[in-house]
Amino acid sequence: MSGTEKAKARMEQIAGKAVRKSAHALGKEGLAAKGAALESRGKAREVKEKAKDGLG
Repeated sequence: MSGTEKAKARMEQIAGKAVRKSAHALGKEGLAAKGAALESRGKAREVKEKAKDGLG
């Protein structure tokens, strides 16, 4: 997994989790959903990069 892609994946996961949790605490479910989507995108990026490493 390339270093920059790994960092992007991890940062998306961290940012998404922070947004999701804080928005949920404030009762802003629309924003919480956006945070969850960002977190999921980070996880998907991580899985994609790990798969590329396994093939290469």
